[in-house]
Amino acid sequence: MPWFYYFGRALIHLVTRLFTRLRVTGIENIPQRGPVLIVSNHLSLADPPIIGISVPRQMMFMAKKELFSPGFIGYFVRSFGAFPVDRGTLDRKAFRLACEVLASGRVLMMFPEGGRSKTGKLGRGFPGSARLALCHSVPIIPVGISGTEKIQGLDWLWHRPEIKVNIGRPFYVNVANGKLTREEQEKLTDDIMSQIALLLPNEYVGDYRRQTA
Repeated sequence: MPWFYYFGRALIHLVTRLFTRLRVTGIENIPQRGPVLIVSNHLSLADPPIIGISVPRQMMFMAKKELFSPGFIGYFVRSFGAFPVDRGTLDRKAFRLACEVLASGRVLMMFPEGGRSKTGKLGRGFPGSARLALCHSVPIIPVGISGTEKIQGLDWLWHRPEIKVNIGRPFYVNVANGKLTREEQEKLTDDIMSQIALLLPNEYVGDYRRQTA
């Protein structure tokens, strides 16, 4: 990682300590080595860096290609191990890069909803996470994050919003003969999203409330 990664990580630690009430649970669920796919709900642009400092391993993550424009934001995003994905298409290049990250034994984070929730509630998941998990039979670690939707404007700096990062236990997805039918794909995606929902407060569960009842 470039020098800015370590500087930025320290800066995010400082900002969250001063201006938020961050609480992280379940750190012991992160394996110390080997490939891991982390999946989380998505509320804010602050989610990747906050989850990044909550997980005791370096990780890479997918981010929408619009964030990779020239300038400071693009440099910041790249420095934190992000690579672009075109959310409007089946981005085979991004999928190959994601598989390479896992094949090399690293940690990959993604947001199965494909974008930030506009309501704060967990939305429907896309199948990319299930496909990736099957690439190398990697463990999936669900994360439920709440409170980051309050990081807007500058008012939050004085209100110190409470942010919770709840890290769940690893689990695996499997299919017969390694083949993924459309029905199995939908079921595995629902299973992954339901694991995230279990880690969220009731008001954030949204579409997956029935699976957590």
